[in-house]
Amino acid sequence: MADPVSWFLIEPGWHVVDAGGADVGKVTEIRGDEDNDIFDGLMVDKTYVASEHVGPITEGRIELTVSANELG
Repeated sequence: MADPVSWFLIEPGWHVVDAGGADVGKVTEIRGDEDNDIFDGLMVDKTYVASEHVGPITEGRIELTVSANELG
């Protein structure tokens, strides 16, 4: 298993999976305030994912803490 990384390192194109490991899509935008280290969330394709649903972040891959169905 890869080591966790900070949200500061997330880049568009990173792979996103849900809590069960199912493919959700790719990061298209990272939302937050880098100056104050406040991570708001991600756009995954055209779906907004709030930071509270983001679990482990490893290089190139983000795991969510919810299923894809719970994202709406």
